[in-house]
Amino acid sequence: MQHESPLTRVGRALVPLAWVGPAVALIGVVVVWPVVVMIQSSFLEISRFGVVRGSNGVDNYAKLFAEPDFGGVMVRSLVWVVAVVALTVLISLALAQLFNQRFPLRNVARWALIAPWAASVLMTAIIFKWMLDPEVGFVNMVLHDLGLLDAMGGAGADPLGNASTAFPWLIFVAVFVSVPFTTYALLAGLSTIPADVYEAARMDGASRARIYWSITLPMLRPALTVAMLINVMNVFNNFPIIWAMTHGQPGYSTATSTIFMFILKGSDIGESAAMSVVNFGMVVVLVIVFLKVSRWKSEVA
Repeated sequence: MQHESPLTRVGRALVPLAWVGPAVALIGVVVVWPVVVMIQSSFLEISRFGVVRGSNGVDNYAKLFAEPDFGGVMVRSLVWVVAVVALTVLISLALAQLFNQRFPLRNVARWALIAPWAASVLMTAIIFKWMLDPEVGFVNMVLHDLGLLDAMGGAGADPLGNASTAFPWLIFVAVFVSVPFTTYALLAGLSTIPADVYEAARMDGASRARIYWSITLPMLRPALTVAMLINVMNVFNNFPIIWAMTHGQPGYSTATSTIFMFILKGSDIGESAAMSVVNFGMVVVLVIVFLKVSRWKSEVA
């Protein structure tokens, strides 16, 4: 029996590195290194022109937590994520169930559904901003023709300029652009459920509601978990919709932590970096909590 030399064994052991090495290097450069720089920057005193003046200790965090709008921004960020993701999933579950059935022009309906996802998020936000314009917006025109504009008062006249209506409209637009991807993800999950499982349930006399709760939802949970996790991360970090439509105004009434971070960057880069670290920590916590609640390991098993 021929024995391999130590050099040959080392060479064979390094072969997988040729495949995973570039991916690991890319993750290190694109993900890990920016996080390291972000954390370092949060402890530095940096001028608004990007000049590092030296260490600033934890003063950036102290200044951030002392901001009068910080608490409201963080609460609003959680409301933003929960509302958008929950509404997106509920609507997508219904649409996926619908598009999984056979009906005339089903393919046309599926193609139409993907349009909001294929379009630029920024472009979609700008279109909705135009539609909600207080002077020439399509929404106000319709409300005026229906005689509802006067009844709604100031809130109806300028939907994005009023704190009570601006945030709900932002949630609506975020759901509008999130539904297509989520629906297709759930539709892919529905297509993997064997038809004979449904047939066996019907033969046992199970009702349609029973079949949905006992078969469809449990077998759909892996796809649902992935779709919700991606939505949580995307929605939390979403910037174009809010910035294009309201810039976080009026006041900070529509600003989430991502918008607040960008606004702080104009006056204090160090404080903005501290807000970035807080954002990153919140995303990690949200993902961990979500994975814990969804019991993703049991689904994979």
